[in-house]
Amino acid sequence: MRSDAVHRVLEAELAQARKRRGGQPPRVLDVGGGSGVWAVPLASAGCAVTVVDPSPNALATLQRRAADAGVADRITPLQGDTDALHAISPEGGADLVLGHGLLEVVDDVAAALREMAAATAPGGAVSVLVANRHAAVLARALTGRVTEALKLFQDPDGRLHDCAADTLQRRFDSDSVERAMREAGMDVELIQGQGVLSDIVPGSVLESTTGAAESLAELERLAAARPPLRDIATRLHAIGRVGG
Repeated sequence: MRSDAVHRVLEAELAQARKRRGGQPPRVLDVGGGSGVWAVPLASAGCAVTVVDPSPNALATLQRRAADAGVADRITPLQGDTDALHAISPEGGADLVLGHGLLEVVDDVAAALREMAAATAPGGAVSVLVANRHAAVLARALTGRVTEALKLFQDPDGRLHDCAADTLQRRFDSDSVERAMREAGMDVELIQGQGVLSDIVPGSVLESTTGAAESLAELERLAAARPPLRDIATRLHAIGRVGG
């Protein structure tokens, strides 16, 4: 797995899950992760991963990736929707449940989070990764699209309703993602940013300046959990603990 802030947190979570399970492979449920961007690396790290996704095409991509990586036997693909998670995945069966890039597109955020919490084993965690509305506002303002930036800022869901290119149903900020997870019955242990500065530093700077890439990686690590820098990250990552 990579070394950014999100991956480091998940690696630590999975190490704890492995310890709770007496050395047995951690059980991961990846909701909406059909193409395998997260599932294949997790399986390669020794996890048993179940992927639930409504798209047969995405699941087909997942299976090809898993086969190419030699981890097809560690991944179980299931076709289905988030709101029917209880019907296709064992309740309380996962040490870690991922909802990365999911809450922006589901019809009912509260229902999706309740389903994910119910699928989590006692003491396990739910990991969500969501688009940050403040980053979207900032990105548009910096590129001169100030009218779009204002609309995003003022819209309750942080989206552009009159723009066909905006395919998300909503964007979040730190407060709204924490509130949604708490209302679903989770204890929110962490909110951090992913892509605080790396998405806005020009690649030419990293290529032409000695040590710039290493400095940026360290800066990302330090800024990920520190407001106000955390709150302008491209994506927000939150960990919710399920009691037990």
